[in-house]
Amino acid sequence: MSETPFIDVAAEVFDARPCQLGEGPLWHPQRHTLYWVDLLNCRLMAKTQDGVEQAWDLGEMPSAIGWIDTEQLLVACESGLNLFNVESAEKTLLCALEPELPGNRSNDGRADPWGGFWIGTMGKNGEEGVGNLYRWYRGELRKLDSGLTVLNGLCFDRERRLAYYADSAASIVYSVSLDGQTGWPDSSRGVHLDLTADSLIPDGAVTDVAGNMWTSLWDGERTQCYSPEGVELGALRAPVIRTTCPAFGGRDFTDLYVTTAAVGLEDGPEAPIANGVTLVYRNAVKGQPEPAVIL
Repeated sequence: MSETPFIDVAAEVFDARPCQLGEGPLWHPQRHTLYWVDLLNCRLMAKTQDGVEQAWDLGEMPSAIGWIDTEQLLVACESGLNLFNVESAEKTLLCALEPELPGNRSNDGRADPWGGFWIGTMGKNGEEGVGNLYRWYRGELRKLDSGLTVLNGLCFDRERRLAYYADSAASIVYSVSLDGQTGWPDSSRGVHLDLTADSLIPDGAVTDVAGNMWTSLWDGERTQCYSPEGVELGALRAPVIRTTCPAFGGRDFTDLYVTTAAVGLEDGPEAPIANGVTLVYRNAVKGQPEPAVIL
């Protein structure tokens, strides 16, 4: 395994509520609030810049979030894409997701720069090759790829030319080129990063203002940075084992939030930080706001 140069910025606990499977962090640029999910406990979580905590039971497993306007989120749940009003807690189905495949659920997702929303699916028990990739755009849900096992790491390059996504089970990050006007793929996928030699498991990912990719590593205790050319630049060390997904936020987008997971782990009696908490790295790198989903 190659030597990882760690960046000298320590993680802080942003939210101490442990999640079985924390995922999908999103900083709402209008509400100055971080939203994320505890997937296995069917909860949507929130905490404001000023420390106000909220949580909602959605009645099914949520996995990814986009923002639409001041009050509405798009929340991908196991059965479909939903509108969720954070003021009224009303959840409304926008688009069903694989109703013909009840053994599948949604997994990673992210809004794209054109106002669409990309979402992956996977088998609820991690069955090999049953996952698919979709894009919802202007009322249309279109399948983009198939034969994936654990789809993660959806993010987009700075120039809006590429989409990235990973199959965590294969330790591969793929890229696909995009039409500059519509955001639809105009090529088949190619390998962007092959992490099999280092036995790394890429989970969620996001790109910074320089176009570098930050990917949280499942069982890797860190969030790792790669250049647009796929060169490893460094990593932020985590005080927990299972980092799952990063997101930029804060008022100037120099905070990097990272969700983590407690599932399958047991905290030792002297563990200073519990697995499953949500972390933040202050002033580590400059990010940018996530684009809104356009209905």
